Amino acid sequence: MFGEFKEVMTKEFEMTDIGLVVYYLGIEVNKREDGSFISQVGYAREILKKFRMDNSKSINTPVECGVKLSKHDEEEKVDPTFFKSLVGSLRYLTCTRPDILYAVGLVSRYMEDPTTTHLKIAKRILRYIKGTIDFGLLYSTSNHFKLEGYSDSDWGGDIDDRKSTTGFVFFMGDTAFTWMSKKQPIVTLSTCEAEYVAATSCQSYVNYPQEAHRPPSLEELKEMAGEDILENN
Repeated sequence: MFGEFKEVMTKEFEMTDIGLVVYYLGIEVNKREDGSFISQVGYAREILKKFRMDNSKSINTPVECGVKLSKHDEEEKVDPTFFKSLVGSLRYLTCTRPDILYAVGLVSRYMEDPTTTHLKIAKRILRYIKGTIDFGLLYSTSNHFKLEGYSDSDWGGDIDDRKSTTGFVFFMGDTAFTWMSKKQPIVTLSTCEAEYVAATSCQSYVNYPQEAHRPPSLEELKEMAGEDILENN
């Protein structure tokens, strides 16, 4: 299959075969006996140095549990351009780091008028990255291909508009392959309703028609392996 694809592409485009991919747009691919490990170690080091956090003290979590931020924070303002650059750099790191997705999404809400409070939370993420810089995703060569989705939600976590935050992640076998953390579009009236909104978003991702460039489709994978979506309340 790979040989046929390469043959067709070389007929259409001028190409050079330089072997297996090892680096692509800041993402490192390490082929191992047990699978393919993808990470952004080099990119993470670059942003730590760029924002002068390479000598900072590492920390065990990207955000404190229960932290509440507001657009009406009265602390000193910081340079919005600097803050946007920091958050944008962190957002690209979520390509291989779903563990920071919620924290990055949280600080992304305050790019218009950031304060020192918001900047402190963003820099905490960098401190967490420093201590977990070699984290990544291992896509194993095992034959375990069951598709599982997990969803969750807080309730009224945003103190400015009382909207909740949805989070979900899909696993193929034992590795995550897609994930999301996003504020819900409506104000829910109970924890149960917020959880239903989160579960619906998760299920919609499975049901949504997949683009033609994603073979095999999720529907084909579901037929092949079965599907579970797990939710708590």
